[in-house]
Amino acid sequence: MANLRDLGLSEYEASAYRALLETGPATAKELSEVSGVPMGRIYDVLGTIESQHLVRSQAASRPKKYVAVEPDTALDRLLEDRKRELDEKAEQYEEVVDELSRDLEGPRTPDDGFWTAALGPEDSLELLLERIESASGSITLVSGSFSSSFDLADATSKIMAALEEAVGRGVDVSVLLSVEFSENIPPDVEAVYNDIADDPNFEVRVGGSVGGNVLVLDDSEVLLDVSNPVDPERSLAIIDLQDETFASDIQNEFRDTWDTAVTLD
Repeated sequence: MANLRDLGLSEYEASAYRALLETGPATAKELSEVSGVPMGRIYDVLGTIESQHLVRSQAASRPKKYVAVEPDTALDRLLEDRKRELDEKAEQYEEVVDELSRDLEGPRTPDDGFWTAALGPEDSLELLLERIESASGSITLVSGSFSSSFDLADATSKIMAALEEAVGRGVDVSVLLSVEFSENIPPDVEAVYNDIADDPNFEVRVGGSVGGNVLVLDDSEVLLDVSNPVDPERSLAIIDLQDETFASDIQNEFRDTWDTAVTLD
């Protein structure tokens, strides 16, 4: 059940405000007796909720009296205070992330190679997007078919958005598509493509003999889409191999097909 403490008030502050709603104008002593807030604390509590504009005081009266602000107004003020605190906290976290981004270095590429894998469409797409975001020099993407495991429009939109961000930070992006894939590009993806098609760091070509799905990052990392052996139209996993020699071999194969492919219209 919702409570005023959920909006930042202490137990005593919430009790004092609720009691004032019931009593109407009251002195600190009267409010202490009704609310259960000890007399030794009541003035501090009233001072706090008055500073939050939840109560008003009648300073001219002796003894001083207090009255509660209407609940709708009080709740709006508490909500705005919490939103402001969250915004300030978000800014602090962003500053911390900016500082750590400058301080932390990327993981060193293993000398003997390293591989990992993601199973299932959700984890596979998450891994794919994560690695695209990590690229700093170049991205080579080959898409010959699209697994029925994924929602075509959703997945390609997310991948295209990640590629657009990569281009924006100066990464060279080369995309090689099969004819079939190029003819089924969702409208949202076409719109993003048109926005960055003229960027010198971005090019999409269509090849006549393109199959499978491969991603090469920074000439040192390869992501391979593995089909389900008992249901070839569905994806089983994405394997991520960090091996410069293997990546170089894949790039050489890619260049042969790239040179004969045509620019996407």
